[in-house]
Amino acid sequence: MKYVDEFRDATIAQKLINRIQRFKFNRKVRFMEVCGSHTVAIYKSGMRNLLPDIDLISGPGCPVCVTSALDIDRTIQLTRMPDTILATFGDMIRVPGSSSSLQNEISQGAEVKVVYSSYDALKIAEDNPGKRVVFLAVGFETTSPTIAAAILQAEKKGLENFSILSYHKLIPPAMKALLTGEQVHIDGFICPGHVSVIIGSKPYEFIPQQYHLPAAITGFEPVDILHALFMMMAQIKENRPAVEIPYSRAVKPEGNPMAIQRLYEVFEPSEAKWRGLGVIADSGLKLRRRFQKYDATQYYDLSVAESSDPPGCECGSILKGLKKPSECPLFASVCNPSRPIGPCMVSSEGSCAAAYKYG
Repeated sequence: MKYVDEFRDATIAQKLINRIQRFKFNRKVRFMEVCGSHTVAIYKSGMRNLLPDIDLISGPGCPVCVTSALDIDRTIQLTRMPDTILATFGDMIRVPGSSSSLQNEISQGAEVKVVYSSYDALKIAEDNPGKRVVFLAVGFETTSPTIAAAILQAEKKGLENFSILSYHKLIPPAMKALLTGEQVHIDGFICPGHVSVIIGSKPYEFIPQQYHLPAAITGFEPVDILHALFMMMAQIKENRPAVEIPYSRAVKPEGNPMAIQRLYEVFEPSEAKWRGLGVIADSGLKLRRRFQKYDATQYYDLSVAESSDPPGCECGSILKGLKKPSECPLFASVCNPSRPIGPCMVSSEGSCAAAYKYG
């Protein structure tokens, strides 16, 4: 397949592995990826076993996984309101809250519709004028511009029964929080490819400038990831930290200016609560004043008690890179894809799901 096969070429991959192995340091080098697609690709390729001198650790790269237990409980509370339809992406259905899940609420009669885009939610609102339709807006910078566009479309159409629960997350503030917290030692970041198509490389400049660490934005094929690892190892060896883009076929330094403009026309940064990482300033998105009529919290009392991960679940520590899935006592025994206890096993991009399937 053109533009793909060359990034799966075993000969090229082996040459990169050989070059990476020539770098010699007096300890293991620890690189964190913060993209669920990278997590899956690394597990699937068996890359960890091929590079024993590099410790590849997974961070908060799965938007489903980082949605806090509190926000899941608030969403479940909303589905119990009369004359309400919740529209959501399918991977949120099975995420457990403190005492229920959307899947369980559906079995109890809640109106929950799985959609493939926010525009599907708009159509549900148009078709159900007597009900309030709430879209569960979960995702990183990759999906948030499309939801901003849907809000603008709702305004244009004069849809009064459409609103969203904004649980969006912004990746760079979470990366900075990980470095500031110093709980986990990180020698560099594999930056997310999909997110970076939108935001470009500039939001990551704090990594080399403030923390003197390497970073590389890359794609999702084995050669992509190996190329990024080689670049970061070279940066360490040559003491020249930077943000490099081996994924230049998709990512430009400036990102997608039109998508960014549309995003911040509708939203502005706000604090957000992350599973495992807690509350991080300017890491979420809230609707600007002009669009607050599309904020579901204006119409519903979603006050719920503070909650936490299920007993024994180490999802929070795994998202911070403090533990690996195999170090969770529930992994693969009590918790598995058929009966997930924590969100890291629910999402196909979760670290635990990837480790279970490929590890």
